[in-house]
Amino acid sequence: MDAASSNIAKGRAGKAASLTLLLIAEVSAMSVWFATTASLADIKAHWTLGPFHEALLTSSVQAGFVVGTLTSALLSLPDRLDPRRLFAASALVAALANLAILALEPTSVLLPVLRLVTGVCMAGVYPVGMKMAATWAERDLGLLIGLLIAALTLGSASPHLLAVLGGVDWRVPYVAASVGALLAAVAVCFVAIGPHVAKAPPLRLGNALEAWRNYPLRLANLGYLGHMWELYAMWAWLALFLNESFALVMPDGAGGAAKLATFAIVGAGALGALGGGWCADRWGRTLVTSVAMLVSGACALTIGFLFGGPPWAIVAVGLLWGVTVIADSGQFSATVAELADRSLIGTMLTLQTCVGFLLTLVSIHLIPYAVDLVGWRYAFAILAIGPALGTLAMLRLRAHPAAVRIAGGRR
Repeated sequence: MDAASSNIAKGRAGKAASLTLLLIAEVSAMSVWFATTASLADIKAHWTLGPFHEALLTSSVQAGFVVGTLTSALLSLPDRLDPRRLFAASALVAALANLAILALEPTSVLLPVLRLVTGVCMAGVYPVGMKMAATWAERDLGLLIGLLIAALTLGSASPHLLAVLGGVDWRVPYVAASVGALLAAVAVCFVAIGPHVAKAPPLRLGNALEAWRNYPLRLANLGYLGHMWELYAMWAWLALFLNESFALVMPDGAGGAAKLATFAIVGAGALGALGGGWCADRWGRTLVTSVAMLVSGACALTIGFLFGGPPWAIVAVGLLWGVTVIADSGQFSATVAELADRSLIGTMLTLQTCVGFLLTLVSIHLIPYAVDLVGWRYAFAILAIGPALGTLAMLRLRAHPAAVRIAGGRR
């Protein structure tokens, strides 16, 4: 083997090792996000929280994430700091905040505060991990980010499986998540940064405005907002929809069946994220995101008409929805990474996730009102608005001259 071939082989080995470590670190650190979801059933069995406090245990993490990502984007932290140190510090603080919960009763007003801190810390993990993955991309950026999204999708689905098993003390998920975050803080220190990294930009608060000033970036972000309008509201309310629907035809086993079906539908999104990344690298990101949103939007429009019908039919449509609702997720991030100034990739990815998760707080809270007003038959239909508008944005981006920079010209 000559010197050039040897260097290529070493580079590929370094890429594989770094991305494997990054994937492990990202999933381990993000486990703190899902700790409350996994603990909630046991908490509710022993304490009376009230609907507001119960919702706050989950929404406080997302609110913290919005605060953290906004601050990080304004200060351009992912591009001005060593991403490994930012990731490690964020994971360490999240682990400590999560462990501190063990000293509290679940009814304590301090618990949502600690969950808020955890959410803030996730701003230094999720988008920063995507930035690190982007430094290794060689015509496979969609697949690399798709891998991260797939792993996080499985993490989102896992609490539903734990709920089926039952009997899990509410402290166990918090301890396990904290240990995972501590391991992530160590593991990420051994991740090498790839060759595609730019010089850190100067500190300008206006850097974040580039996401709006740059028209192609604006279109990509509008597409992402359409996607996020649907995604988390679907994930948040699917279990209740399935439980109430199954109870109409199989009242004795509805609960367990609904939890298993929810795990399968949300977990199937991992295949969608991987498949979406693989297809987008070969056939184009605007094409894949548009098709995924059209199909997922159609599922949102139609699944309600199956409410109270055969469970197998609902699960079949649900699986299609579960795959397509997340298949496009990583491709919006990949598109932004390809269109942004290389020195601002981390900032642009952080800001994108910030506005996306802020929007989810609106759509998540809208669904219960829609159910009260029109019932489950039509409630999910409001989620189809997002994919419809997102598709329009991505088709406009496809027609823009800047689209030649996406997926190696495949758009």
